[in-house]
Amino acid sequence: MSSRRATVAVIGLGSMGLGMARSLLREGHDVRGFDVSPTALAALVEAGGSACTSPADAAAAAEIVVVVVVNAAQTETVLFGEGGAVDALAPGAAIISCATMAPTEAKDFAKRAGERGIHYVDGPISGGSVRASSGELTFMASGSPDAFAAARPALDAMAATVYELGDQPGVGSSFKIVNQLLAGVHIAAACEAITFARSLDLDISRVFEVITKSAGNSWMFENRIPHVLSGDYTPHSAVSIFTKDLGIVSDIGRRQKFPLPIASAALQLFIMTEAAGMGRDDDSSVARLLARIAGVDLPGMEQDA
Repeated sequence: MSSRRATVAVIGLGSMGLGMARSLLREGHDVRGFDVSPTALAALVEAGGSACTSPADAAAAAEIVVVVVVNAAQTETVLFGEGGAVDALAPGAAIISCATMAPTEAKDFAKRAGERGIHYVDGPISGGSVRASSGELTFMASGSPDAFAAARPALDAMAATVYELGDQPGVGSSFKIVNQLLAGVHIAAACEAITFARSLDLDISRVFEVITKSAGNSWMFENRIPHVLSGDYTPHSAVSIFTKDLGIVSDIGRRQKFPLPIASAALQLFIMTEAAGMGRDDDSSVARLLARIAGVDLPGMEQDA
């Protein structure tokens, strides 16, 4: 672990970014944050951080900027748009970019940052909001040795595992896209399986107990199906995230003429769930969509009536 204390700007204080900011604070770093939500900024202040008025304001005194927004378009805006962080950073500072995006976009952002003398770590993350808060995320990261050295204090505070996957930005994003293909398919399959089990008049709590001790289990089944069992679709990871991420997978496959039949089917389930008004709900809401179509009752569905 790095012993150096740093001033770190966290841009994007949603469920992941706020947890990451708390992990940084717990390790003694000075954390400055920006988000469009006043509630998120207030939560950062309550945790001991400083609320800022723009990405540039957050980055002005920072050695490291951690960008935890939704997609490439938002990343570009907070880094290079009006009031963006890059204009406020000194040469030698580091950016850790955490949004899932196409590898070509990560390469472009790294090139533009590098032209200003700023290091760029292509560092998408996995682990969810709980691990973000406990400092146990996995980073699938790529960048130059100097970029990793500059970003190390923040990475050490936020991660249980940092995979250094090469010195070229874009490699980390490629790994994350493979991960998201599997994650989206596994969530869709888990939701299909538990709803199918309910259609067979099975006790789905017992199904969960049995499957999690059997060969059909997956990390996503074990993590997401408790949301279905409790009827609680508070978004730990929203449906719209996988509409976006599997959309990126689909776009890359189309460009490369690579067939993605299973990922494409999962993408359509997430699109249907978002179209049904559940885009901001937990991604396990795919089970609710299937239950509605099949006329099956799941816990909490009386609230949907």
